[in-house]
Amino acid sequence: MTAPHQPGPTGHRAAPESEDHDLLAALLDGMDAALCAFDADGHVTHWNREAERILGWTPDEAVGRRGLGGWAAREADAEEVTGRLLGVMKSPGRQVDEFALLTKDGRRVLVRVQSSAVPGTDGRPAGVYCAFSEVHTQIDLERSVALSEALFGDASWGVVLVDADLRPALANAHAARALRTSRTALLGRPLGELLDQGIEEVEGALQHVLAAGAPPAPTELWVTVRDHGGGPSPVPERRCWRSGFLRLATPLVEEPVPLGVAWLFLDVTKTRLAEQESARLRFRGSQLHRAGRAVAECEDPMEAAALYMDFALAGFADHALIDLLPEPRPVPEGPIRLIRAAATPAWAPGQGPLTSPGGLPVPYLDGHPALQAVERCGSVRAAADRSENWAATRKWPDGTRHALSTALRSRGRTVGVVTFLRGGSRRAFDRADAIYAEDIASRVAASIDLAVATAG
Repeated sequence: MTAPHQPGPTGHRAAPESEDHDLLAALLDGMDAALCAFDADGHVTHWNREAERILGWTPDEAVGRRGLGGWAAREADAEEVTGRLLGVMKSPGRQVDEFALLTKDGRRVLVRVQSSAVPGTDGRPAGVYCAFSEVHTQIDLERSVALSEALFGDASWGVVLVDADLRPALANAHAARALRTSRTALLGRPLGELLDQGIEEVEGALQHVLAAGAPPAPTELWVTVRDHGGGPSPVPERRCWRSGFLRLATPLVEEPVPLGVAWLFLDVTKTRLAEQESARLRFRGSQLHRAGRAVAECEDPMEAAALYMDFALAGFADHALIDLLPEPRPVPEGPIRLIRAAATPAWAPGQGPLTSPGGLPVPYLDGHPALQAVERCGSVRAAADRSENWAATRKWPDGTRHALSTALRSRGRTVGVVTFLRGGSRRAFDRADAIYAEDIASRVAASIDLAVATAG
């Protein structure tokens, strides 16, 4: 058995009842909710600092009073208020009421009160404790909770809460679908396991928000989402997410402590791609118009063909090559020989000088895209493989990664082929590029055909 505590030489030990009372008072005063308590006769036994802040009555002024009438409630309301508060001792569970109470300076404050009976040692109700707050404060809290539930429900945009370690802590259904995973599977995972291209921009934006706060306006981020296995998506597709960021900080401390970032985004890929395509078409149309006006002043048809290529290269390709057949043919047959007529300089993009007629054939290997375009009387696209000599073996400038060859057709005959080349920093040619190249090729072919006719 433990020996009873003996009083020390400096004084006597405080009574346990006094210690319990002090601890209870400290706990009540430290709570954010307004709290008060009544005994079975309706006398106020406890009154904390938050209750003082709301109503203005100090604990010394409140404790010991019977009921709330005449000080914290109007006399006309006092009987009803006190009756409803003490009536909870006769009913099980918790009771919620709304009352208009009086502040010390005479103002009326609408409060929402949650009250419950306090059982005594014999199990019978010995009093009532009440927790109350201003109704507008409670409504603000409920609105915040309702907003949070709505955002993380079926919102039409993605919402992801990212913690201070840049890991998703919560996400709604829209965000999970956009990231091609489930709401629970993405929680706690590094963003690098969810995103491929664009991850540096996303993490940079999140770190900026944690350090300096939210940016003044939404930003658009281009990303590529990984598949469930963590590798690139089987069909890599860049998405444009219009993103807004909010820094989350706890309101429970004097100095705000960042809890993370709320990332809200909306997929605007279709809109941005349509805008880009529209801008590209306007630019290309403008280039063809300018080229037509410039070509109209050219006396030499071959110079006009080269000038068309010069205007076409802007924003479209890095290099262009024009190879001609020795003789125009309706349908080229047999071994096809092509003679270089014009080329951009191999060391820099831009218009190159015309070569003299009657040159040696270009030593293209069988299956070369230029030869295929002539055989098919159409367009052929090619992209580099992993071979280091891919461009060199095709007689193209070093660094070429994408090619588009289009047959030059005029008056039902093929006069040659034009080849556009792009480096590795640019995207591959697509169907829209092929259509534009065919439009250019028809103009170039007409100029070359005129040069051949006048020369003969």
